[in-house]
Amino acid sequence: MSQTGEVDSGVAYWAHFPHQADMGVRGVGLTREAAFEQAALAMTAVVTDPTQVVPAMAVTIRCEAPDDELLLVDWLNALILEMAARHMLFSRFAVELDGHRLSATAWGEPVDPERHQPAVEIKGATYTELQMERDDAGRWLAQCVVDV
Repeated sequence: MSQTGEVDSGVAYWAHFPHQADMGVRGVGLTREAAFEQAALAMTAVVTDPTQVVPAMAVTIRCEAPDDELLLVDWLNALILEMAARHMLFSRFAVELDGHRLSATAWGEPVDPERHQPAVEIKGATYTELQMERDDAGRWLAQCVVDV
C-alpha cells in the first residue's frame, strides 16, 4: 500500500507521517473541503487500500466546531464512529463547509476481511500534531494523529 495518494496532478493528495506507535494523517487540497476529504482518505488508507473499497453506499455526516482544527478532529471521529457502527470502510467523500459547520457524504461498503485485509482498527482522531492551514502555494493542509 502506498504512503501517499495523488489526485489531480498533485494538487490534492493524502499522506501518512510517522508518529511513535500511532499514525499521522494529512490531507492537502486547493480548498478546505478538499483537504478534509483527503484527510479522510488518508485515514481509510491506514486501515486498507482505499482503491479496494467500493463506494456503493452513502452515509451523511454533519458536525460543527468552534474552529477548523477542532472541526477536522470531529469530522474524522464521526467517520470512525460510522466505520465502527456500520462495519464499513469509506473511499469517497464530498465535504461542504459553511463556516465551521460540516455537511458531508461518505461512500463505502461493508468490510470484507478477505478483500480489504484491514491492517488496524482506528480508535480515534487526536489533537496531536493537529494543524489546518494554508501553505505558501495556497493549498490547504489538514492533519492530525489517529490512535490505532
